[in-house]
Amino acid sequence: MRLPGLPPSDLDPGQRAVYEAITGGPRAEGPRLFALTDDEGRLLGPFNAMLLSPPLGEALQGLGAAIRYESRLPARSREIAILAVAAHWDSAFEWAAHAAVGRHAGLSDDELAAIRSGGRPGDPAERLVLETVRALLTRSTLTDEEYGAAAGGLGERALFELTTLVGYYALLALQLRVFSGEHPG
Repeated sequence: MRLPGLPPSDLDPGQRAVYEAITGGPRAEGPRLFALTDDEGRLLGPFNAMLLSPPLGEALQGLGAAIRYESRLPARSREIAILAVAAHWDSAFEWAAHAAVGRHAGLSDDELAAIRSGGRPGDPAERLVLETVRALLTRSTLTDEEYGAAAGGLGERALFELTTLVGYYALLALQLRVFSGEHPG
Protein backbone atom coordinates (compact mmCIF):
# COMPACT_ATOMS: atom_id res chain seq x y z
CA MET A 1 0.00 0.00 0.00
CA ARG A 2 1.64 3.22 -1.13
CA LEU A 3 -0.70 5.60 0.63
CA PRO A 4 -1.32 4.56 4.21
CA GLY A 5 -4.86 4.83 5.45
CA LEU A 6 -5.58 7.91 7.48
CA PRO A 7 -7.08 7.26 10.90
CA PRO A 8 -10.33 9.19 11.37
CA SER A 9 -8.82 10.94 14.42
CA ASP A 10 -6.10 12.49 12.18
CA LEU A 11 -8.45 14.05 9.61
CA ASP A 12 -8.66 17.80 9.19
CA PRO A 13 -12.13 19.40 8.77
CA GLY A 14 -12.11 19.12 4.95
CA GLN A 15 -11.02 15.49 5.06
CA ARG A 16 -13.58 14.79 7.78
CA ALA A 17 -16.37 16.13 5.53
CA VAL A 18 -15.30 13.81 2.68
CA TYR A 19 -14.99 10.89 5.10
CA GLU A 20 -18.46 11.48 6.50
CA ALA A 21 -19.97 11.85 3.02
CA ILE A 22 -18.51 8.46 2.08
CA THR A 23 -19.22 6.57 5.31
CA GLY A 24 -22.53 8.24 6.13
CA GLY A 25 -23.99 8.75 2.65
CA PRO A 26 -25.96 6.35 0.45
CA ARG A 27 -23.06 3.87 0.33
CA ALA A 28 -23.60 3.24 4.06
CA GLU A 29 -27.37 2.73 3.76
CA GLY A 30 -28.91 -0.62 3.00
CA PRO A 31 -26.95 -3.86 2.99
CA ARG A 32 -23.17 -3.45 3.40
CA LEU A 33 -21.93 -5.45 0.40
CA PHE A 34 -18.29 -4.43 0.66
CA ALA A 35 -16.23 -2.70 3.31
CA LEU A 36 -15.72 1.05 3.08
CA THR A 37 -13.34 1.10 6.06
CA ASP A 38 -10.96 -1.21 7.86
CA ASP A 39 -11.33 -2.20 11.52
CA GLU A 40 -9.77 1.09 12.61
CA GLY A 41 -12.10 3.22 10.50
CA ARG A 42 -9.59 4.06 7.74
CA LEU A 43 -11.09 4.31 4.27
CA LEU A 44 -10.37 1.47 1.86
CA GLY A 45 -9.96 1.26 -1.90
CA PRO A 46 -10.20 4.46 -3.90
CA PHE A 47 -11.81 6.38 -1.06
CA ASN A 48 -8.61 6.80 0.95
CA ALA A 49 -6.91 8.81 -1.85
CA MET A 50 -9.93 11.11 -2.05
CA LEU A 51 -8.85 12.54 1.30
CA LEU A 52 -5.67 13.99 -0.29
CA SER A 53 -7.67 16.79 -1.89
CA PRO A 54 -10.97 17.37 -0.09
CA PRO A 55 -12.48 19.56 -2.86
CA LEU A 56 -11.79 16.90 -5.50
CA GLY A 57 -12.56 14.07 -3.10
CA GLU A 58 -15.96 15.56 -2.30
CA ALA A 59 -16.74 16.01 -5.99
CA LEU A 60 -15.59 12.48 -6.86
CA GLN A 61 -17.48 10.76 -4.08
CA GLY A 62 -20.57 12.78 -5.01
CA LEU A 63 -20.25 11.76 -8.64
CA GLY A 64 -19.86 8.12 -7.64
CA ALA A 65 -22.92 8.31 -5.40
CA ALA A 66 -24.95 9.90 -8.23
CA ILE A 67 -23.85 7.18 -10.65
CA ARG A 68 -24.79 4.38 -8.27
CA TYR A 69 -27.92 5.79 -6.65
CA GLU A 70 -29.44 8.36 -8.98
CA SER A 71 -28.93 7.09 -12.51
CA ARG A 72 -31.64 5.61 -14.70
CA LEU A 73 -29.60 2.52 -15.44
CA PRO A 74 -31.15 -0.61 -13.92
CA ALA A 75 -29.04 -2.09 -11.13
CA ARG A 76 -27.99 -5.16 -13.12
CA SER A 77 -27.02 -3.07 -16.14
CA ARG A 78 -25.10 -0.62 -13.96
CA GLU A 79 -23.17 -3.40 -12.27
CA ILE A 80 -22.47 -5.12 -15.60
CA ALA A 81 -20.98 -1.83 -16.81
CA ILE A 82 -18.88 -1.30 -13.67
CA LEU A 83 -17.63 -4.88 -13.79
CA ALA A 84 -16.68 -4.52 -17.45
CA VAL A 85 -14.55 -1.49 -16.52
CA ALA A 86 -13.02 -3.41 -13.60
CA ALA A 87 -12.22 -6.37 -15.89
CA HIS A 88 -10.74 -4.11 -18.57
CA TRP A 89 -8.48 -2.34 -16.05
CA ASP A 90 -7.88 -5.58 -14.12
CA SER A 91 -8.86 -3.72 -10.95
CA ALA A 92 -9.05 -6.21 -8.09
CA PHE A 93 -10.77 -3.84 -5.63
CA GLU A 94 -13.42 -2.70 -8.12
CA TRP A 95 -14.03 -6.28 -9.25
CA ALA A 96 -14.41 -7.68 -5.73
CA ALA A 97 -16.60 -4.82 -4.51
CA HIS A 98 -18.90 -4.78 -7.52
CA ALA A 99 -19.09 -8.56 -7.93
CA ALA A 100 -20.71 -8.50 -4.47
CA VAL A 101 -23.03 -5.65 -5.51
CA GLY A 102 -23.74 -7.43 -8.80
CA ARG A 103 -24.71 -10.64 -7.00
CA HIS A 104 -27.04 -8.60 -4.81
CA ALA A 105 -28.55 -7.14 -8.01
CA GLY A 106 -29.16 -10.65 -9.34
CA LEU A 107 -26.05 -11.50 -11.37
CA SER A 108 -25.06 -15.15 -11.14
CA ASP A 109 -21.52 -16.43 -10.80
CA ASP A 110 -21.74 -17.66 -14.41
CA GLU A 111 -22.77 -14.18 -15.57
CA LEU A 112 -19.90 -12.62 -13.59
CA ALA A 113 -17.45 -15.06 -15.16
CA ALA A 114 -18.83 -14.25 -18.62
CA ILE A 115 -18.38 -10.51 -18.07
CA ARG A 116 -14.80 -11.06 -16.93
CA SER A 117 -13.94 -13.34 -19.86
CA GLY A 118 -15.53 -11.26 -22.63
CA GLY A 119 -18.86 -13.08 -22.84
CA ARG A 120 -22.22 -11.45 -23.47
CA PRO A 121 -25.44 -11.47 -21.46
CA GLY A 122 -28.56 -13.00 -22.97
CA ASP A 123 -30.80 -10.03 -22.14
CA PRO A 124 -30.76 -7.64 -25.14
CA ALA A 125 -30.74 -4.45 -23.03
CA GLU A 126 -27.89 -5.73 -20.85
CA ARG A 127 -26.01 -6.90 -23.94
CA LEU A 128 -26.37 -3.39 -25.42
CA VAL A 129 -24.97 -1.87 -22.22
CA LEU A 130 -22.01 -4.24 -22.20
CA GLU A 131 -21.25 -3.81 -25.91
CA THR A 132 -21.40 -0.02 -25.51
CA VAL A 133 -19.07 -0.10 -22.51
CA ARG A 134 -16.61 -2.38 -24.27
CA ALA A 135 -16.56 -0.08 -27.32
CA LEU A 136 -15.83 2.89 -25.05
CA LEU A 137 -13.07 1.00 -23.25
CA THR A 138 -11.36 -0.24 -26.40
CA ARG A 139 -11.84 2.72 -28.75
CA SER A 140 -12.83 5.62 -26.47
CA THR A 141 -15.74 6.41 -28.76
CA LEU A 142 -18.77 4.96 -30.48
CA THR A 143 -19.33 4.65 -34.20
CA ASP A 144 -22.45 6.35 -35.55
CA GLU A 145 -24.12 2.95 -35.68
CA GLU A 146 -23.18 2.15 -32.07
CA TYR A 147 -24.33 5.59 -30.93
CA GLY A 148 -27.66 5.13 -32.71
CA ALA A 149 -28.17 1.70 -31.16
CA ALA A 150 -27.21 2.89 -27.67
CA ALA A 151 -29.19 6.14 -27.79
CA GLY A 152 -32.17 4.35 -29.29
CA GLY A 153 -32.06 1.39 -26.93
CA LEU A 154 -31.08 3.14 -23.71
CA GLY A 155 -32.10 6.74 -24.29
CA GLU A 156 -29.70 9.65 -24.48
CA ARG A 157 -29.84 10.36 -20.75
CA ALA A 158 -28.93 6.77 -19.85
CA LEU A 159 -26.18 6.81 -22.50
CA PHE A 160 -24.76 9.98 -20.91
CA GLU A 161 -24.93 8.30 -17.51
CA LEU A 162 -23.23 5.20 -18.92
CA THR A 163 -20.35 7.16 -20.46
CA THR A 164 -19.94 9.02 -17.16
CA LEU A 165 -19.87 5.68 -15.32
CA VAL A 166 -17.14 4.35 -17.63
CA GLY A 167 -14.99 7.45 -17.10
CA TYR A 168 -15.52 7.49 -13.33
CA TYR A 169 -14.67 3.84 -12.75
CA ALA A 170 -11.68 4.07 -15.12
CA LEU A 171 -10.47 7.02 -13.02
CA LEU A 172 -10.88 4.99 -9.82
CA ALA A 173 -8.96 2.08 -11.35
CA LEU A 174 -6.15 4.46 -12.30
CA GLN A 175 -6.05 5.96 -8.82
CA LEU A 176 -6.02 2.49 -7.25
CA ARG A 177 -3.00 1.61 -9.39
CA VAL A 178 -1.16 4.77 -8.39
CA PHE A 179 -2.04 5.17 -4.72
CA SER A 180 -2.54 1.58 -3.54
CA GLY A 181 -0.04 -0.04 -5.85
CA GLU A 182 -2.74 -2.28 -7.37
CA HIS A 183 -1.23 -3.77 -10.50
CA PRO A 184 -2.85 -5.79 -13.25
CA GLY A 185 -2.13 -9.48 -13.58
